[in-house]
Amino acid sequence: MIPAAALAVSALVCPLIAQAQQAPHAGMKGSGMDSSMSAGKMDMKSMMKENNEKMSSMAMTGNPDVDFAQMMRIHHQGAIDMAQGQLRDGKDPQLLKMAKEIISAQKKEIAVLDAFLARSGKAPAGAK
Repeated sequence: MIPAAALAVSALVCPLIAQAQQAPHAGMKGSGMDSSMSAGKMDMKSMMKENNEKMSSMAMTGNPDVDFAQMMRIHHQGAIDMAQGQLRDGKDPQLLKMAKEIISAQKKEIAVLDAFLARSGKAPAGAK
């Protein structure tokens, strides 16, 4: 039986994964970057893959609160990583503003998740 937290995280993440897999990525072939994408440019597909691997490899504790907090921490850190890439490489003023807001909001939520995990005696999953 899958814990409710895992189902909730899946409901949040699966549409994003499907969208990322279907969206065309300029300068990319298969997995990773091709030679037309400079080393400094973000590779959204690789970011999503790494984040999904972290979440799928996380051992579930059986405690829905802890599992939710650990999974959401990984998920939120992935959002920060993507937003930081947008700030570095993006050009659109509206998306750059959104990226800044995402970073701020996700850091606040990670702090709440970390505090819960500390109170529960658990280490944050996916901590950087």
